[in-house]
Amino acid sequence: MELKEVYKAKSIDEALFLLEKYKGEGKLIAGGTDTIIDMRNEEIFFNVLIDISSIEELSYIQEKEDFIEIGSMTTFTQIVESEIPARNLNGFKKACRLIGSPQIRNRGTIGGNIANGSAAADSVPPLLALDSILTILSSKEKREIRLEDFLMQPNSERLKEDELLHSIKFRKLSDNQVLTFAKLCLRKALAISRISMSILLELNDNREVKDIKIASGSLGKYPMREREVESFLRGRNIDEEAVDEAYNILKKVLRDRLMGRPTLEYKEMAVKGLLIEAINDGLDYFQYQEVIA
Repeated sequence: MELKEVYKAKSIDEALFLLEKYKGEGKLIAGGTDTIIDMRNEEIFFNVLIDISSIEELSYIQEKEDFIEIGSMTTFTQIVESEIPARNLNGFKKACRLIGSPQIRNRGTIGGNIANGSAAADSVPPLLALDSILTILSSKEKREIRLEDFLMQPNSERLKEDELLHSIKFRKLSDNQVLTFAKLCLRKALAISRISMSILLELNDNREVKDIKIASGSLGKYPMREREVESFLRGRNIDEEAVDEAYNILKKVLRDRLMGRPTLEYKEMAVKGLLIEAINDGLDYFQYQEVIA
């Protein structure tokens, strides 16, 4: 199969029309930071490329009632530079800020990071911890699906051949909630994550965990929630003993999940530091809020 046509869609309707027309042959391209490389390496093949990077309808960040909604063609640079509340959503901005080089962040899009399905996609664990919802369009219908459910499907079934990821939305955080992000990679810049972790932490008036959502990257076939650890930490004061036990639970989960993989021992050791960093960043936020109150 060789590339025969390249279209630059100017609107959502045009992109959906082309997807329907070339169903099974066409491939959407946004920033192209992954797709172009894969095509050059002859890892993927398509007859038709449909470039949606210029569709302004898909590039936005909006507050809609209780939600923040982000268009799928919004770049990582736009997210980092946006007026999304910086303090308690810092984990999301931090994840986007640590993606690749400035050139990659200027071209790469949040929708592409989700749709490409990499286990190491930095923006995905924060969006998982936020219980994000995806809006997906085709020429025939509009559907919504939780990001977690989307990722649990096989790659080939996440987006149908005539579908386009339109947007991502999540609920605004309250003052007693904070989102954090921690990442481990082989070097400080331009590196793919070896492991990442994002935590949405909510404390009650007694400084106990009212709710917590923990999402990891590169600890499985796709980014996923660590529900066993969440269940243990709810209702507890976070002290050294609680963190140690949470780590032991996570270590057992990883042994079941990654049994037989050569990276298991390394990931078992490395994940403790990320868990501590992500939790401590959250506790630091609440301590800061008390100081300025």
